[in-house]
Amino acid sequence: MQFFHNTTQEFDVTVISLQGELIDRNQGKALLSEIDTLVAERHLKYVFDLAGLKYINSSGLSVLINILTKVRKLGGEVIISSVSAKVNELLIITKLHTIFTVTDSIDKAIAKLK
Repeated sequence: MQFFHNTTQEFDVTVISLQGELIDRNQGKALLSEIDTLVAERHLKYVFDLAGLKYINSSGLSVLINILTKVRKLGGEVIISSVSAKVNELLIITKLHTIFTVTDSIDKAIAKLK
């Protein structure tokens, strides 16, 4: 299965919906490039909608950690929303649920960023 993402703006929050399987750092190159552009434009509030993400492994998690680190260094924030049970289990096993803010909906994530 392939990986792709879709980016939208909700006021001053960038919502990025992930679809498919993020299992290789190369799959995340387009996403990382887009984040670099957005950060350069001072977009610093992000919600990652994982509802369509079927699978993610350690390489995929490193893409998300890279984004989180980059954004937080500039005073921004990244929130993960709509996580499947399988992905949530991985976040708990890796203890990344203590690093990322996780919500059960995009609306709740956007509210936290306001």
